[in-house]
Amino acid sequence: MIQFIQRAIILGIPLLFGCTGETITEKSGHLNLGIPGIMYVGGICGVIGGFFYEQGVGPENIKPALAILIPLTCSILGSLIMGLVYSFFTVSLRANQNVTGLALTTFGTGIGNFFGGSLIKLTNSDVPYLSLGATSRYFKTSLPFADKLGWFGQLFLRYSFLVYVAIILALAAAFVLKKTRTGLHLRAVGENPATADAAGIPVEKYKYIATCTGAVIAGLGGLFYVMDYSGGIWANNAFGDQGWLAIALVIFTVWRTDFAILGSFVFGALLIVHNYITNLGMAGQELIKVIPYAVTIIVLIVVSAREKRETQPPQALGQSYFREDR
Repeated sequence: MIQFIQRAIILGIPLLFGCTGETITEKSGHLNLGIPGIMYVGGICGVIGGFFYEQGVGPENIKPALAILIPLTCSILGSLIMGLVYSFFTVSLRANQNVTGLALTTFGTGIGNFFGGSLIKLTNSDVPYLSLGATSRYFKTSLPFADKLGWFGQLFLRYSFLVYVAIILALAAAFVLKKTRTGLHLRAVGENPATADAAGIPVEKYKYIATCTGAVIAGLGGLFYVMDYSGGIWANNAFGDQGWLAIALVIFTVWRTDFAILGSFVFGALLIVHNYITNLGMAGQELIKVIPYAVTIIVLIVVSAREKRETQPPQALGQSYFREDR
């Protein structure tokens, strides 16, 4: 049971990063369907940074601080660029948000596969994947005293630093959105940008900051997936549906990042529970894998039927703002 919970938490962390980033973006009134592509870019940029650092100094000369800092910085910069691209098209040029997001996902996946395949060729590897075991070892390092605290240490302390970063970011986002003036302004922009603009709130500034911040956080989910969950292994198209599940988790948690902490662990458990059920055929495994999506649809129906304002998406979600229409 402890092993099952640990794996569920680790698999849920990329979803938590993506959900937190997408929730912040949606609170500004923008539906970013490019999250899967952004997570892909965040992962491959971290791999590129880690790869050239390993190749430059050699695995035996790696310094722990640089092994973490270089991939982390590369991931943040790559995700930020993707967020800026999306913001430029949807905020400045007022392009269709759905089309732009889907294009960003296709572009991000292509970028990841291209550079991932290029790095694999540089290593002259006979296998279709790239391994950064030396770098990932530092990303997977847990607290040294965790095993000495019994079941408590194994359940709550035996994780890498990015797990705790994801939880802290989710809690911080919930606090900012609910309890601060900045969060109030951001929610106002997402609910009614014309009214917010009339009140003197810089609408475009808030949209840019929220979208780029969300993209950076989502990109960290891609970095975590590669460096921690996959143990430093990059394989093209290995992300699966992580990005889309993160978007589904936003609906599942009714746009609350604090609820997303528990929701991500539930989704992670549902994704691996079939491995712990004996005598389960292929059809049964596929049915269980569908459960997160089915639950999301049920939650969406229930939320829509109740029509409670606090559980609804921002009113201006997906709508471009034209100041001249105010």
